[in-house]
Amino acid sequence: MRTLTQQLTQYAAYHRDRRNIATHFIGIPLIVLALAVLLSRPAFGAGLLPVTLSAAWLLFTAATVYYLTLDVPLGVLMACVSALCVAFGEWLAAQSTLVWLATGIGLFVIGWVFQFVGHVAYEHRKPAFVDDVIGLLIGPLFVLAEALFSFGWRPELREAIDAQVGSTRINASRSATPR
Repeated sequence: MRTLTQQLTQYAAYHRDRRNIATHFIGIPLIVLALAVLLSRPAFGAGLLPVTLSAAWLLFTAATVYYLTLDVPLGVLMACVSALCVAFGEWLAAQSTLVWLATGIGLFVIGWVFQFVGHVAYEHRKPAFVDDVIGLLIGPLFVLAEALFSFGWRPELREAIDAQVGSTRINASRSATPR
């Protein structure tokens, strides 16, 4: 299994333009929230436990276990984010079918629009998940790590990533590129 540094480095190789990363700060949370919303219905009672189980809980629990195997502190933070997303998803799933579906689908579509605008307009490179589907799982972790890096968290990890794929930049427009 690849380490946290290896996973984030591979993902970062597809995300070096700062504007693309900025679109991911909007797109990825919207997609994650959309999945929490859409997968929170139907939900089933868990016997004696005071919680209900849904596909959202199963997906987010499995993702959290994976994140924890990569890095415990980051995994714990992702668990907190996931719990908030699923709680919101459960709340929306309890609303009318129209509200639940419109919100879930709307968040999903808008999130992916941000993702593809970032890659087409700024990065000029396909998304990471096209080459490695695990990129779909690493994307939320990447956004959280990038946010934490901006607060000075684990500079050695950021330096290790930058040493392999270069620092972030603003890509020149396509018209300025010689053909």
